[in-house]
Formats: sequence, C-alpha cells, structure tokens
Amino acid sequence: MKITELLSRKRTFSFEVFPPKDGQPLEPLLATLDELYRFGPDFISCTYGAGGTNKGRNVEICGSVINSGHTALSHFTCIGGSRADLMEVMDSYTEIGIENVLALRGDLPAGWEGTRGDFPHADGLLAFLKEKRPSLCIGVAAYPEKHIEAPSFGSDIGHLKSKQANGADFMTTQLCHDIDALDGFIERVRAAGVTMPIIAGLMPVLFREGTIRMTLSNGCSIPRGLAEIIGRYPDSPADFKKAGKEYTARQIERLANSGIDGLHIYSMNRHEDISDILAAAGTAWRTDGGRDEQS
Repeated sequence: MKITELLSRKRTFSFEVFPPKDGQPLEPLLATLDELYRFGPDFISCTYGAGGTNKGRNVEICGSVINSGHTALSHFTCIGGSRADLMEVMDSYTEIGIENVLALRGDLPAGWEGTRGDFPHADGLLAFLKEKRPSLCIGVAAYPEKHIEAPSFGSDIGHLKSKQANGADFMTTQLCHDIDALDGFIERVRAAGVTMPIIAGLMPVLFREGTIRMTLSNGCSIPRGLAEIIGRYPDSPADFKKAGKEYTARQIERLANSGIDGLHIYSMNRHEDISDILAAAGTAWRTDGGRDEQS
C-alpha cells in the first residue's frame, strides 16, 4: 500500500530498521521484525549503508516485510550513483512490489574516490523518479533544526519546497530531541507553503555516548531534560538507559499532541527496548487516538 493512502486516512505509526552487513545472518532481524509487527505498524522502513552499500540486504528485508503482509518503505540514495545504477535498483524494487521510497542524497563512504554521481542532491533524484516511475510514492527527509550544511533556515525550507515541487509526497523528520523546535518547524514550513504530510522521526535515547555523538554530528540541540540525564549518569549505562527510555516515552506523549501526521520510531533493531518505551508511553503512541481512522 502507498503511504499517501494511509496518511489520507489516519496519522501513521511506523518503525525503521537497518539490514545486517554482508555475511551476517538475516534471522536476528527477521525475529526483530516479528516482534515489531505486534505493535501494528502502518509501515516499516529499511535503510542501507553510505554510498548504497548493503542494497542487496535492503531488498531482502523489504521483500520480507512485504511477504509478511506489511507495507515497506525503502531508503533510496543517489550520491555517487548513475542513472543506470539507480534504475537497476529501482527495477529490483519493482520486482518485489515496493511502492514507497524515501529519496535521499545520502553520504559517500569513507575513502570514496569516485564522483558524486548524476544527482548530487535529492531534488534531482525526485524529478528523475517521478519521470521514470510516476506511480511511486516518494518521501523525503526534513530537518526541524535545519540541515547542518544549510547556510540558513530559510534556504533549508526553500530546499524542502523544491523537493515538493519535484514530486515529493510526504516528509520524514530526521533526528530532533527538541519537540518545541519541531513544533516551530511545522509552523514555519506551513507558513512557507509546504503542504506535504509531516511524519516525525523519533530517535530513542538508549546509550549515552551514542546519543551525544549522533545529536552533535547532526547539528541538533540537546534539551535541558536530556542534558540532565546525560550529566546524571556518566558511569552507569543501565541507569542511563532506564532514564532514556522514560524520556523517550514522554517525547512520544508530546508528539501525540502535536501537529504531526505520523510517528516514525528509529528502532535501531532493538525490539526489547522499543517494547519497554511503548509500554511506558501507554496509549500515547497510538497516534490515531486509538481509532482506526480519523473522523
């Protein structure tokens, strides 16, 4: 099913997973997916590595999601790839029934010596996909606190408008722990004429060093509540994770009452931690308010 069809009926709830490296078994991730399915996600997204590495495993996982009767959203990056390369991957998606992709620029692998490819930015990829696969449902990334490479917030929103003009159907926000910043972002993009549905991406707080590294490397802020947890538990991973799960559950409660059109949890393939977070969040993670469809 196309994600736009789901979004037209309800606020969506979904998870992101990542495939194992080449040579590693798929079974642990398949078991994780079975656990995540218990929460009734509207779709599952699957990433792959920098520069398109691990695309084969990505196709395997997306195929498994579809075969299980669920909707798959595949990441689809253009950096370093030619039109022919991208069409080859697109053909493999068509063969297994993928109807949804998240069109991204992506990152080049460390030590890359080739070119940046035929499409150095996602808006060119969007126009290409809309021409070659007009029926495809295409999502794009959005940055509530501005992309770290953008010279200004205004230019970043302008880039988002360009993505919309080139055929994007919805947006998924990247890492953002500051819900106030997300609310402000929603107001700004709507005022600027961006009408695409907004699915909020949520990164669970589970590991102290990883939380710090990922937040700072993306140029994002660390709100006071999260800063207190980071400062309080420098030497106790177990206590940090417990507090982080509680913090994430409160974030879900706040997101459920914001202006988002969907909630997308970056599961990090850790279904036990996700289960604990959703249990703590209670019914708040049901972004449709417990109903099958919005009235």
